[in-house]
Amino acid sequence: MHLELSGLTRSFGSLVANDSIDLVIEPGEIHCLLGENGAGKSTLMNMLYGLLQPDSGEILINGEKVTINSPSQAIAHGIGMVHQHFMLVPVFTVAENIMLGRETTRGGGVLDRKQAYARVRELSDRYGLEVDPGALVEDIPVGVQQRVEIIKALANDAEVLILDEPTAVLTPSEIDDLIAVMRQFKADGTSIVFITHKLKEVQAIADKITVIRRGKVVGEAEPSASEEELAELMVGRAVDLVVDKEIAQPGAAALEIRGLSVIDERGHTAVDGIDLEVRAGEIVALAGVQGNGQSELAEALLGLTPIAAGTITVGGKDISRTGTRQRLDAGIGYVPEDRARDGFVGSFTVAENLVLDLFRWPPFSKGVVLQTEAIGQNATERVAEFDIRTQSIDLPVSSLSGGNQQKVVLARELSRPLKLLVASQPTRGVDVGSIEFLHKRIVRERDQGTAVLIVSTELDEIAALADRIAVMYRGRIVGIVGPQTPRDELGLMMAGASQQEAEAEATEHPTTLGSI
Repeated sequence: MHLELSGLTRSFGSLVANDSIDLVIEPGEIHCLLGENGAGKSTLMNMLYGLLQPDSGEILINGEKVTINSPSQAIAHGIGMVHQHFMLVPVFTVAENIMLGRETTRGGGVLDRKQAYARVRELSDRYGLEVDPGALVEDIPVGVQQRVEIIKALANDAEVLILDEPTAVLTPSEIDDLIAVMRQFKADGTSIVFITHKLKEVQAIADKITVIRRGKVVGEAEPSASEEELAELMVGRAVDLVVDKEIAQPGAAALEIRGLSVIDERGHTAVDGIDLEVRAGEIVALAGVQGNGQSELAEALLGLTPIAAGTITVGGKDISRTGTRQRLDAGIGYVPEDRARDGFVGSFTVAENLVLDLFRWPPFSKGVVLQTEAIGQNATERVAEFDIRTQSIDLPVSSLSGGNQQKVVLARELSRPLKLLVASQPTRGVDVGSIEFLHKRIVRERDQGTAVLIVSTELDEIAALADRIAVMYRGRIVGIVGPQTPRDELGLMMAGASQQEAEAEATEHPTTLGSI
């Protein structure tokens, strides 16, 4: 399929989200749409998929103008889309989600689940997308849920597949799997529009790169372009891709964890008797493949997950049996892994979300009465300081792009004095310009004497921020190393090797682990 967008324009009030955008997608190519959060990438693709209607411009398929008023019309034209926030029904099985909207029945009007199972298995085998058709969506990891979304699009015979920020919630190994699948699609003649802001992924997979900035196409680039060149084209200025920080000057232990164990909701031991210290004025990063206890550890520190054994001490005070509010009041800041579930209230305004853990105190309240003027003034200052892209502080946070939602969460947590900052995936879904800013703010927090515990699956981020790296495997810390530790050693430790075993293996068999 030859797909062309010509002069597509879409406004929301005074905001021009897309300004006369031209884009050509050739058959069997991977076309990367690169841009900051809020640049207009998703708006453009939502018009192509029929979720939004353009104010002007046209869409042409194989040279003929088409009108796409709904996703069903897009699907009929051979266009599929995998959204950044998955559109699956959690309590349905994989096969049932695939059937939705295209149900087939057999005698007596009974849903033909057998046919749906067979279709899932056929597509899984063809593209290497290993999925259990009978699994409930709510029980499978996010990486597998994404495969379900892709299979769902392929089941509708998509010739053009739109992937909107597909790696935002994936681990490095899942990203590698996705890139392999994309190459298979290309080999089979399927075109892919790959929306992202991750430069290494663009370089690894793109045939063509179009850069959008503030609603306009500002240029095209070759996949051979350097990260610095791509970043400057995205942001409109030179971007420092290296975190500039002084050597840490740590003080006394601000966080002390002793013998901590956590049982997850399935009854499994997620954190298994660990000891860890984070000192004032240092950044400790937890590294590990997702699902090895890092998330449960972070949630246990905030009281979101009960502990089975052990103690947690912050600033010399045992908080092991206190509630979440008491821990926040004790000086813990928290950036959750899932911002939409735990980081903000989507229906609340930007201004309200920026005081979620402060509204009980002056100047934001007087007795039981909220002080709206002070809340608004705080929001205006935080929006400017953190470059939060919003038309108004009175808009719901759910209307912001994912990266700007993340800025709201971090801005709120860093707007009060902290003893400990716990940040899980602090830059997940955030563009390169914002990552630069957020990394600097985290380092500034460290330099002000705050203890910082980072949980990240991004090895680049860990190496850039950490003063020490604690590697977790199956709920235990297998070693604590410095930030200069080679990636292949970290990778071996993340797979369960001890520090000594990893050093010996990496010396004997060096690899290029983590190249993406």
